[in-house]
Amino acid sequence: MRATLITTLKNEASFLLEWVAHHRALGFTDLVIFTNDCEDGTDAMAERLQALGLARHLPNPGPWPEGPQWAALKRAEKLPEVTGADWALVADVDEFVNIHAGEGRLADLVAAVPGADAVALTWRMFGNAGIASHAPGLVTRTFLRAAPATLAWPWRAQMIKTLFRPQAFGKLGVHRPKQPKGEPRWFDGSGRAVDLGGRLFSDYRQDNYRLVQMNHYALGSAEGFVVKCDRGRANREAGAFDMGYWVERNLNQVEDRSILRHDIAGPLAALLADAELARLQAAAEAWRQARIATLLAQEDWRQFFGRLLMAGPSRLPSLPEVALIQRRRNP
Repeated sequence: MRATLITTLKNEASFLLEWVAHHRALGFTDLVIFTNDCEDGTDAMAERLQALGLARHLPNPGPWPEGPQWAALKRAEKLPEVTGADWALVADVDEFVNIHAGEGRLADLVAAVPGADAVALTWRMFGNAGIASHAPGLVTRTFLRAAPATLAWPWRAQMIKTLFRPQAFGKLGVHRPKQPKGEPRWFDGSGRAVDLGGRLFSDYRQDNYRLVQMNHYALGSAEGFVVKCDRGRANREAGAFDMGYWVERNLNQVEDRSILRHDIAGPLAALLADAELARLQAAAEAWRQARIATLLAQEDWRQFFGRLLMAGPSRLPSLPEVALIQRRRNP
C-alpha cells in the first residue's frame, strides 16, 4: 500500500524528525515536504531527507496569492507521489496520526473501514500542560494532557484532516479533498459511515476517536508558542496567532497516553544515525533557543509571553453556556 503525506514547513526543524519517524512507523511510504523562508535549517533537513531517499523536498518561495500552503497543494496534486498513491493525507508537523485500530498501523485503519474513500481524522487538541520553557525532547512524550472525547465548544477543536484515496477526488485541500468524483464514501474516526456535507469538523456530540484520532499539538510550550506566533500561519502569508488561538486550544482536561503505543525510538535513532541529520537537529535546537531569547528581549513579546502564563489551562464552557453562545449567533 502506497500512502503519501504532504506538508508545508517554515522553521520546524526541531520537530521534523520525530514527525517523520512516527509516520514512517505507522506505514506512510512517501513524504512530500514544501518549505519556504526557513531560517532554522528546515529546508536543509528536508533536502537531506530527500538525499537519503526518505522524502521529496520542493522549495516553495513566494509570493503566493493565497498563501504558501495553498500554493504547495496546487503543485502537490500533480506529483506522482500523490496521483499514484492508494491513500494521501495533508498534515502539519504539529499533527500526529494516532491509530487505535488493530496494531496501530495504517493498514489496520484501512482494514477497519472497508470500502472507504475518505476517513475524517478528528483533531484531539493537546494543551501545553503548564509547560512554560522550551526544551529539546519529543512532543508526543512531553504533552499528554488533552481535550475530552466529546466537547460542545469550541467547534474548532473538532476540526478534521482527511485520509483519502486520490483517485476519488480532483483536488487537494487543507482539511478535506475537493472536487469529488462520483459519490465518495466517507467514514469518521470511529468507523461510522458519515455525510459531512461541506463541513470541516465532526459531530461533537459523539466520540469520534475509536479507530483513529489526529493528535494536534497546536501550542507546545509557552516559549515555543511565541516562536510559532512570530513565524505566522502556513495557509496564509501573514496570518497572526494570538491569545484567542491559545485559549481555544489549551485544553488539558484529560490525560491521553494512547500515542505512546507507537514506539518510534528505533525509527528516530535510525534518522539521527545520519551525521548530517544529527548536525541539523542540533543546529535547529540552537536556533530555536536563540530565537526565543531574541523575541523575549523585546517588550511586546515579553508582555505576550506573560499573558500566556497568566491565562493557564482553558476551561470548557458548560452546556448551558454553549447554548447561550449558539443562541447569540442569531439574535
